[in-house]
Amino acid sequence: MQGQIVSKGEGAWLVRTYHGTDPQTHKRIYRSKVIHGSKKAAEKYLATEVLKHDVPVATAGTVSELLDDLVTDYQVNGKSLDWVRGVVRVHLRPFFGAMKPGNVGTDQRNAYITARQKPTVRILAKGKKRNIRAAANGTINRELALLHHAFVLGYNATPRKVSEVPRFGTLKEAAPRKGFFENDEFIAVRRALPEEIRPVTTFGYYTGCRKGEILGLQWNQVDLSECEVRLEPGETKNDEARIIPLVPELREMLRMLKQTRDLYFPESQWVFSRAGEPIRKFDWSWNKACTAAGVPGRLFHDLRRTGVRNLVRAGVPEAVAMKISGHKTRAVFERYNVIDTKDLKDAARKLAHYHDAKIPVPGIPHTTRTPEAENRIV
Repeated sequence: MQGQIVSKGEGAWLVRTYHGTDPQTHKRIYRSKVIHGSKKAAEKYLATEVLKHDVPVATAGTVSELLDDLVTDYQVNGKSLDWVRGVVRVHLRPFFGAMKPGNVGTDQRNAYITARQKPTVRILAKGKKRNIRAAANGTINRELALLHHAFVLGYNATPRKVSEVPRFGTLKEAAPRKGFFENDEFIAVRRALPEEIRPVTTFGYYTGCRKGEILGLQWNQVDLSECEVRLEPGETKNDEARIIPLVPELREMLRMLKQTRDLYFPESQWVFSRAGEPIRKFDWSWNKACTAAGVPGRLFHDLRRTGVRNLVRAGVPEAVAMKISGHKTRAVFERYNVIDTKDLKDAARKLAHYHDAKIPVPGIPHTTRTPEAENRIV
């Protein structure tokens, strides 16, 4: 029964009925009333209130059921299904799956964090072992956010599958990476890569697109006459369409790739391929190329940061740069707009030039910018 009865003295009973949890504040919602008479009368009132107000009753037996609904939600809405399936299968379900939803709280959250912050060995099918390294705080936050979303889906279900949504909080995350490529570093890495991966890297360097967006490109999205590539809704991380303008080098590169495709693999739909087949992974080749180029530890995602920075350096307005890169908020965009020593020196040089033109220095000849005073000493 959703509620409680508390004695308030002889012949008086406080009846509190539970009406779920506010999804915004995560606070329990109660209604209270004092009933005068016997305890049986108070119990009867409680039962009546439960029926009258349709107090939600949790129907989910275990967290595993909520996780199943989470995967289904990602599937029907065309979201990043593979990633969610992996997190649920490897981390969330083994730890939380057998728990009752009402038993998941702060203690369970802290126990999960402690377990994820330690490297472990997981036994797979046929006795195979898999080493799972300690997770970063940002990774743990993303995983707990998925669990929280599973509870939200259960709370909003009809009938309601959970009576409340626990609050998990977030861990402090490390400062965002500041890795990027200067032009000579990019050229050195590209030169060390296998031939079929070089165009992928070039596209990432010039556009700042995500690796998944690049590898998923098909020829029907490329318009060489208009010098643009179209990313349709559902093909991007934020599910919003984008148009990627092509600089001359990219247009020429794609034109040559298309000629090769038409000649040898005319049935292939993939822009970037291995003998007509889609490229899935190239982590090993990438790491080897970065080491050979003298920049070990760089990520392919650093090309995205580089692309954003180059757009800003080129003078592209931020609103336009965000449209090209696919950043929805300025806060996230700024994390990719890396400012380095070169940017600061450029700023100092511009500032000095401004002051030289505006402020006379005692004892030093100063020329104004007006033609009439071109030769006048101030």
